[in-house]
Amino acid sequence: MRPIVRLLSAVLMLVATLTLSAAATAKPPLVLAAASLQESLNAAADAWAARHHERPILSFAASSALARQIDAGAPADLFISADEPWMDDVQKNGFVAPGTRVSFLANTLVLVAPAASTAKIAIRPGFALAQALGDGRLAMADPESVPAGKYGKASLVSLGVWSSVSGKVVRGDSVRAALAFVERGEAPFGIVYATDALSSKAVRIVGVFPNASHPPITYPIARLAASASREAEAFRLFLISAQGRAIFRHFGFLPHRPQAL
Repeated sequence: MRPIVRLLSAVLMLVATLTLSAAATAKPPLVLAAASLQESLNAAADAWAARHHERPILSFAASSALARQIDAGAPADLFISADEPWMDDVQKNGFVAPGTRVSFLANTLVLVAPAASTAKIAIRPGFALAQALGDGRLAMADPESVPAGKYGKASLVSLGVWSSVSGKVVRGDSVRAALAFVERGEAPFGIVYATDALSSKAVRIVGVFPNASHPPITYPIARLAASASREAEAFRLFLISAQGRAIFRHFGFLPHRPQAL
């Protein structure tokens, strides 16, 4: 092979390699996000795409399920959890890119009933939730693993009513599954986030749990160490920017305020 042909072949191979590499890193980021973020994060992804970026790929589930997927090696670029412990788990196992974890949202825990219900319940220590349930069930995300369920159990324990209702709980694999039980009329009451209740016309809020009765509801975001998308970090920065946070506020999320030491 003549030198000029060999040189041309080498150049073409280099161009092909660089093109393939660029295509791999230019792919849109894959975001694993808590189920309660469905409407708000989709709106944020749309706003990002409107800025002439590739629209991120969004995958929603309970934070517990997503953290286990990451721990098992699932490829993803960003993780948004509905509590700190599951992000702690992912970070402890070395899957979080250093310096990218930020807690940027907060939420409120509420008791919901079907929209047609006329029930009235004042949430306070010892409130008569078991009596209000009667033979019905209390819909919750799994209180042993899913953040919304863990917050709900903590609140009910703090208020002194968990022991009276624990046997009546129907467990969903995410907060949206718990919401669905109430939407379909399969449970007279459910414990979800305020943002979940606002997303549905089929339920209404009948009570708000005191913030002091459960750990602070916070949403940390982080880029994952194995991220292969060049857009991932830029999208993360957009979400935690003033513009990004404004989108979440529109859907009822609260700004995260660090706890005083």
